Amino acid sequence: MKITKYIHSCLLFELDGQQILFDPGKFSFNEGLVQPEAFKDVSVVLITHDHPDHLDVAALKKIVALRQAVVISNREVAAELKKHGLAVQLHEEGPLELGAFQLQAIPVQHEAILDSPLPQMTAWLVNDTVLNPADSFAHNLLPFAGVELLILPVTAPFLTELVVADFALKMRPQQILPVHDGYIKPFFVQQRYANYGPYFEKHGITFHRLAEPGAAITLT
Repeated sequence: MKITKYIHSCLLFELDGQQILFDPGKFSFNEGLVQPEAFKDVSVVLITHDHPDHLDVAALKKIVALRQAVVISNREVAAELKKHGLAVQLHEEGPLELGAFQLQAIPVQHEAILDSPLPQMTAWLVNDTVLNPADSFAHNLLPFAGVELLILPVTAPFLTELVVADFALKMRPQQILPVHDGYIKPFFVQQRYANYGPYFEKHGITFHRLAEPGAAITLT
């Protein structure tokens, strides 16, 4: 399974000729470094929650039109996208089979944010090997501790590095793919990776420094 990062939390999963896409948000497209056309072979788009850094409606419309991709999300996202003429297949909890991908949806709470209601949000387990917690470090993710790869938010207004490290060590993954860093300058992304990388590697966890758009890892 190949996982490619396209800035922030936008992740392309590829397996056996099939592609699914998570969270194509505004930070991925704002500077023109990533174009919707990069996702011309995507058959399914999964949106974890209705925040602009995870959902760019204009870009999503273009991605869906490329090959009539199916959008899967929760009721809150579906209600928002209905306003823009986009249909959503609802799936909020439990197993979901998508060809080569066996997924499990996990309702989770977004981490606390200043003076704003928390959105409905869904974390996803992919093929029992990759956990994408979205913007959550919720306790109901702990049963998935020991997962092979943890998609880990590493910067956010609602995070400190101590909170990030604490959650990651509780989850005990074999590998970490850092996300949620698309709003900071490249030099600071590198500085964050230089801080997190050695710390996690000291605990026996491989930290993948995927900073450039289109950087990828492959799980065997």
